[in-house]
Amino acid sequence: MKFGYGNNTSFLNQLEKRSLTYIGGLAKNRKVIIKKQDDIKEEIRLDKLAESIPQKAFNLVQLSTKNAREVWVATLEVEISRMSGQKTIAIVMNAKSFSEATDINYYITNREDKYVTPEWIYSTYSQRNWVEVFYREAKGWLGLREYQVRDKISLKRHFILVFCAYTFIIWHQLTGGIRGVGLTNH
Repeated sequence: MKFGYGNNTSFLNQLEKRSLTYIGGLAKNRKVIIKKQDDIKEEIRLDKLAESIPQKAFNLVQLSTKNAREVWVATLEVEISRMSGQKTIAIVMNAKSFSEATDINYYITNREDKYVTPEWIYSTYSQRNWVEVFYREAKGWLGLREYQVRDKISLKRHFILVFCAYTFIIWHQLTGGIRGVGLTNH
C-alpha cells in the first residue's frame, strides 16, 4: 500500500473488516500506545519511541539486490487509537543507531506476529516500490500530471494504469521481473 495510507485509520479498519492483510507507512509523528511495566500504557510519538529503543533491539537486514542495501529494523507490538487489537510496527533505519541514522521509516502491518520478521517487513514493502515507480512512469508516458479523477476520460486513464500496474505485478511474480528474464545489462 502507498506510504501515506498507513496513517488513514478508517482505511485500515476497512481493510481489516474485509480480512485483508496490509503493510503501510506511518508518519513519524503518529502516536501509538505501548505497554510499559506492570501493564501501564503510554501514548508516544513514533519518532520518540524509536529514539528510546536500545540499539540491540535493531536487527541488520541485508537485501541482495543490484544495489545491496543494509538497514536496521526493530519490530514492536503496539495499539493504535480507533483500531482494535495489537498491530506490529517496524522502525527501519539506514544506520545501527537512531543518532547516526539519516533515513528512518515507520511501517505498520496487521499480519500475525509469527510471520512478521524484520526481513519480511523490509522486503515486502520494498517490492511495492516497483509498482509505484511503474505507475508514476506510466502516468508520464500517457501525459498525465495529476491522478485525481475529474471526468470520464480521467477515470478511463486511471483504470488503464491500474490494469497495467496489476499486469506488471503478475509478470514480476511469474518471471522474477527484469532480472529474472535477463533484460538487464548485467
